[in-house]
Amino acid sequence: MDLVNSILLSVLVFSPVLAILVMAFIPQHQGGVIKKVGVLGTLLPLLLSLYLFASFHYGSSNLQFVEKYDWISIPISFDQAGNPYGLEINYELGVDGVSMPLLVLTAIIATLAAVASWQIKKRLKEFFILFHVLLIGMLGVFAADNLFLFFIFFEMTLVPMFFLVGIWGYGEREKAANKFLLYNGIGSGIMLIAFIVLYLLLQTMNMEQISNALTTAGHPVASAITPELRFGLFLALFIAFAIKLPVFPFHTWMLKVHVQAPPSIVMIHSGILLKMGAYGVLRMGIGFFPEQAYQFATWLAVLGIINILYGAVLAYVQKDLKMVLAYSSISHMGIVLLGFAAMNTIGFQGAMFQIVSHGFISALLFFLIGVIWDRTQTSMIDELGGLAKSMPFVSGILLAGGMASLGLPGMSGFISEFFAFLGLFGKLPVMAVVGALGIVLTAVYLLRAILRTTFGPTPDRFNRLADAQPMEVIPMVVLLGFIILIGVYPAILGNPLQQTLKTIVPIVTGIGG
Repeated sequence: MDLVNSILLSVLVFSPVLAILVMAFIPQHQGGVIKKVGVLGTLLPLLLSLYLFASFHYGSSNLQFVEKYDWISIPISFDQAGNPYGLEINYELGVDGVSMPLLVLTAIIATLAAVASWQIKKRLKEFFILFHVLLIGMLGVFAADNLFLFFIFFEMTLVPMFFLVGIWGYGEREKAANKFLLYNGIGSGIMLIAFIVLYLLLQTMNMEQISNALTTAGHPVASAITPELRFGLFLALFIAFAIKLPVFPFHTWMLKVHVQAPPSIVMIHSGILLKMGAYGVLRMGIGFFPEQAYQFATWLAVLGIINILYGAVLAYVQKDLKMVLAYSSISHMGIVLLGFAAMNTIGFQGAMFQIVSHGFISALLFFLIGVIWDRTQTSMIDELGGLAKSMPFVSGILLAGGMASLGLPGMSGFISEFFAFLGLFGKLPVMAVVGALGIVLTAVYLLRAILRTTFGPTPDRFNRLADAQPMEVIPMVVLLGFIILIGVYPAILGNPLQQTLKTIVPIVTGIGG
């Protein structure tokens, strides 16, 4: 059993390979079999992630399920004794209270997105193989404890996303895919430069060792790094992950993807890939350079408020439901920045709750838009109306998802926004009040869009639309179930976070958070 536990994280990360191998030998024309394998292939990582979550020790702030193996060794020169030294990169995995919930979120949304991919009709084999390659990259990002490994997995998500958007998307899919690759490629380049500089300074790529070195007073190597260089590295990492999050003004690529990508891929993009940016800001930006992050906190709050208000105002004037939700995502990611800007345990916890909560809510809403598009071939608000009459179940779930997004008590959106703003009130009360206006605007634009879609006069051609089918009901019910579960029992997410955040906050504030 110890041997199994010692490689469990690797088994989880690379478990989609099994589905890829099986699909590689299935003839292209057997589309039904390929779909079944594509969906069933996501169940193994889901079960493994749930097992890891159940086995996770809440009382420890240390990395768990740690794996470390010699991987790459390139001798560059020899020391005076004749011993070779050079580039040493280990294969290192491990999860803590921050990354563990994100692994589970990834596995859950990936499974439901695979179910949502049942609507895909062309080139099924290529679609599901790329889908599982993307899943390996996403799981690896949250499991990696090595900068080089993190970068490999991070890049591993870009290539399949480029093709999944560019081949299976809507009208302007190629433009959306190219913009996605351009912006994310620039972010990756900035991140790689920062990683190389960190390695040259500290001679290690282990994330835990780098964090310890940079946050330990009087460390023989880290103490020689000038404050200017530290701030430059923090800024580079922040910009790299801000593009992914996305933070205004790096957000335009994301709008194209949300509108042009197929619904199942938008579920993954909004539910998981954007969260990789937030994870990077917390894990590497704030985790490596807490003092610089503390000095930058006011600017984090300013950027958060811009995201919230800019996203909310533009969401209100959109005529396309997809664009409403795309700008809504920008607005909600601003709440994550406000949580980080609080620089205390409550704020960080609010940011993490928002990351997970928005993952479930956005995945649900974009799935519902996909179902509506499948029936009506439109997502324009003016062309829809009265869907509650012919699609009562879908309309009811859409309204529930909207309520969750605007922060209705008893749902995950409320608890995440409450913690984020409560944390910020302790540090920047004026900013918190301004940011809270975004919650009011959220209610305005979401209720306007959803009520105009589900109520009002029904166009004649939409009088006899089919309501949700069994394969569509599963993702709706499961996602809404998790949204309510986190809302009424936040401890299920809060418990794993507590110990990890308790170790980060005192370092950031220097006063115990």
